[in-house]
Amino acid sequence: MTIAEVSRACSIPVDTLRYYERIGLLPPVNRSKSGFRDYTESDRQWVSFIKCMRAAGIPVEALIDYVALFQQGDTTREARRQLLVEQREALRGRVEELQKTLDYLTEKIRRYDEWNPAAEERLLSGGGEG
Repeated sequence: MTIAEVSRACSIPVDTLRYYERIGLLPPVNRSKSGFRDYTESDRQWVSFIKCMRAAGIPVEALIDYVALFQQGDTTREARRQLLVEQREALRGRVEELQKTLDYLTEKIRRYDEWNPAAEERLLSGGGEG
């Protein structure tokens, strides 16, 4: 696959793919005889993995570490697993914070939905409610 095809398939700009490869976020991509990047299905899966992890807020540095460990082979399997476990725990914390924010907003919206303009008008005019 060409870089343009992977870009379209994964909805990632070509420049971003080049950047990912340059900083070690994406393992080196093979080149054709003419020097163009020749992505394999495995490369495309790496791009999808990176896109998913970045969308979840996983830091670039953690992913670079993961890729470097992966390239070292099976002896780093436990280190890679531990890195993913740590990132999962950090993500769970962010999800909990997001859930609290979502609950807060839901309550605020509920109050707007239950707002009674007639009662509000009586309060403002001094009539009270009882």
